[in-house]
Amino acid sequence: MASTVADQMIELLVQAGVRRIYGLVGDSLNPIVDAVRRSGGSAQGGIDWIHVHNEEAGALAAAAEAQLTGTLAVCAGSCGPGNTHLVNGLYDAHRSGAPVLAIASHIPSTQIGTNYFQETHPTALFAECSSWVELISRSAQLPRLQRVAMQTALADGGVAVLVVPGDVTAEAAAHPTATGDLVAPSSVVVPARDRVEALAEHVNRARRITLFVGAGARDARPEVLQLAEKVKAPVGHSLGGKEWIQYDNPYDVGMSGLLGYGACYEASHEADLLVLLGTDFPYDGFLPQAHTVQVDADGRHLGRRSVLDLGVEGDVGETLRMLLPLVHEKTDRDFLDEMLRHHAGALEHVVDAYTTNVAERTPIHPEYVADVLDDELADDAVVTVDTGMCNVWAARYITPTGRRRILGSFRHGTMANALPHAIGAATAFPGRQVVSMSGDGGLTMLLGELLTAAEHDLDLTVVAFNNGALGMIRLEMMVAGFPSFQTDHGPADLGAIAAAAGLHAVTVREPGELRAALRTALDHRGPSLVDVRTDPDALSIPPHITAEQVRGFALAGMRTVLSGGVGKMVQLARSNLRSIPRHPLR
Repeated sequence: MASTVADQMIELLVQAGVRRIYGLVGDSLNPIVDAVRRSGGSAQGGIDWIHVHNEEAGALAAAAEAQLTGTLAVCAGSCGPGNTHLVNGLYDAHRSGAPVLAIASHIPSTQIGTNYFQETHPTALFAECSSWVELISRSAQLPRLQRVAMQTALADGGVAVLVVPGDVTAEAAAHPTATGDLVAPSSVVVPARDRVEALAEHVNRARRITLFVGAGARDARPEVLQLAEKVKAPVGHSLGGKEWIQYDNPYDVGMSGLLGYGACYEASHEADLLVLLGTDFPYDGFLPQAHTVQVDADGRHLGRRSVLDLGVEGDVGETLRMLLPLVHEKTDRDFLDEMLRHHAGALEHVVDAYTTNVAERTPIHPEYVADVLDDELADDAVVTVDTGMCNVWAARYITPTGRRRILGSFRHGTMANALPHAIGAATAFPGRQVVSMSGDGGLTMLLGELLTAAEHDLDLTVVAFNNGALGMIRLEMMVAGFPSFQTDHGPADLGAIAAAAGLHAVTVREPGELRAALRTALDHRGPSLVDVRTDPDALSIPPHITAEQVRGFALAGMRTVLSGGVGKMVQLARSNLRSIPRHPLR
């Protein structure tokens, strides 16, 4: 039997297959930290403590591990400020569907409610960024309550928070830990037969159909492509769906949204029927708000982004397997071919506009950095992406392979996520290539995590897009008609900072030096950083635009200006054009 509550908590984590806790030691966490120490680490069948320099980074690292493994990951924060630092990372984890358990230690139980030093109310604090949060006030609540927390995180695909006062963790365990089985969710939401039949009627009735695919279709790629072939439908995707559906897709017409490119927007609006598959795409202004049907395993997603003719609650793969036999094969592919041509033309145009002679230009164009990085990445690399312009470069240039993973704060949209996400990925997958595409704004926000990478000798590479500006914020200001203000601060010497922190580091100012610098960093065993001085004016909006242009720019102009280079996607588009059947009368 475990001697203390803290020992019991560690035993429960080991039983659940958890191998590490990300956090910052001290104060009310000390009994738990000492239990980790005495567990002997994962090599001895215990738990490792992964020291970070900010609890937010610990929560983000746990979120990345959970998303990549699909298993429970754990972070911890001490009372008061330690807990509040956790909040932003837990928001990201929860909105990303990452099963994370947060251990939030609390002030001494006898002091709760007295406005004690560092007192907060954690159950209220974490309520919005978790699906379960409870306070342990007595040792007798364990082990049951921790098992509930862990099972809830797995079942809901989100965050559960266990709040426990430091003095309680030091108490003797009241009950044997025993053993208990945690069940990862494996059930498939089977749609109602009549809803699938109604969906088939909509599909059979429509002449021009477009499929718009999100991350919810990650396990249904074959069925999506079968449906596209059967009904001759172009296939667009959200940013979350990119890594699952874009590669080797002969029906690909790009991505919609503020980062969108290609013909996805046109295909969505010119279709007789838009079929949303596993997407909770939030930008309703890019959806036609008509002639739309939706399939999603989470019924809460149905109709909250678009007016629907029909909603089907069901797993995308299961729904399509039921649907395909009911769908009549179409022979008219005029709409598909038109969208493929439009898509290829759009990509050709933006490549000409934004990438001509870019390999010789200084300051270095960020498009070129992302394009060269894509060449050098391993097929199974994990790429983490900062919020902001790095999202643009990843969306345009990081080519899905079916084995690469692309992680970002795509739903919460926090800055500074890329390096902590990379720390979680590199910790969970030693030996796998992990690359952080970091903006200088995001990187400097949690700059201390460079020390985390060095202290744990993590095999990761930070590619810093260092333009001395908050590029996306500048663009947002200008799109809205505001002059940019407080967005340009000049580039910091990130290479020197990284070298001082113990990383292999190099600064690149000339495009001709870039490829060798990236290759060396990627091949380096241990943490490395490439500080690339990029053009702060890349994809900037023309400085003089009329008020009328400003009003229309937020939608139409944003899509055009952000249609910067698109890397190897243009090669896929050209290939798809070559596959269009030639008819004698055309």
